[in-house]
Amino acid sequence: MPTTHLAGPVLVIGTGLLGTSVGLGLSTRGLSVWLCDPSPSAQTIAQDIGAGTILVPGRPLAPELVVVAAPPDVTAAVVAQALLDFPMSTVIDIASVKGSILEAVRADGRITDEHLARYVGTHPMAGRERSGPASARGELFTSMPWVVCAHSGSRGDSVKTAEALAIDLGATVSRMNAADHDDSVALISHFPQVASSLIATRLLNATGHSLALAGNGLRDTTRIAASDPKLWIQILSHNAGSLVPILRGMHVDLERLICTLSDPGASGALLDLAELMGEGNAGQARIPGKHGAPPQAFALVTVVVKDKPGQVAKLLMEIGDAGINVEDLRVEHSAGHQVGLVDVSVIPGRREELITVLSALGWKVAQ
Repeated sequence: MPTTHLAGPVLVIGTGLLGTSVGLGLSTRGLSVWLCDPSPSAQTIAQDIGAGTILVPGRPLAPELVVVAAPPDVTAAVVAQALLDFPMSTVIDIASVKGSILEAVRADGRITDEHLARYVGTHPMAGRERSGPASARGELFTSMPWVVCAHSGSRGDSVKTAEALAIDLGATVSRMNAADHDDSVALISHFPQVASSLIATRLLNATGHSLALAGNGLRDTTRIAASDPKLWIQILSHNAGSLVPILRGMHVDLERLICTLSDPGASGALLDLAELMGEGNAGQARIPGKHGAPPQAFALVTVVVKDKPGQVAKLLMEIGDAGINVEDLRVEHSAGHQVGLVDVSVIPGRREELITVLSALGWKVAQ
């Protein structure tokens, strides 16, 4: 068994996607994991796939760590109860909002400063569009950021235990206070979700022949619109204070764009459009790519592949045989044709070499 920083046992309260993934990841590392969920079917599925053992009510347990993986609207209440039920344990939550939960735990009249010292808010920046224990993966957190939001009264050993969980699951630990965390996720997670959902709502009355023309641009911008609405209602309402200023900023930009497009022939209109698009280019360029490098650090090679089994695997194998590392990959299907377009990103110095190699092997490379 691999070496772990936690000794266990660990109690996971909540066996949805994240809680079950935590259980799977720890169980495969040999740690003792106990599971608890209000839904008998959810905790049974989690146990059946190897995430841990269901905790029988009334069974004595002194866990090293309690992981609260409950929905945001009940997280604070579950955290408070866990602090009371397990007086020797560190208690963390993994909800995607932190400030409102911390304040609600503090406001619970049963919770003293001594209780609160054992609580640490955390947020693993990982997930899937699908929810529930059946969608869980033990590797879900590998190489993903895991934000630890210790409050001013958090005990040092409890913070260390919270970080140990992230490390044992292969995540990368980041440290922020609750307010900075909530502002950050509002911008890079909650705002994109809202924007994606709003774009997707425009498709409700679209004709079939219009949607048949859709390509990866529409799929990319609406992918996360398929996320669980019940969860997002809670997330957005709990982080409204950080999200509203961002939406107001977008509202200003939309009003500016509407005004410009209302009279595109007016003096300065095209310049204004160019500035808006340029600002978007500049913002997108700030998103880190692989290893923190900007996306522009890589060169693109587009390869035409036949739409049949094994083609993408064959392409990747032959690129690997040439000793060229693929930095990123994207597949787009060509509407109405039995081919696909594979965008392969490589370091710029190897682009021409890759084109030469693939062309010699019979691949059609779009120049």
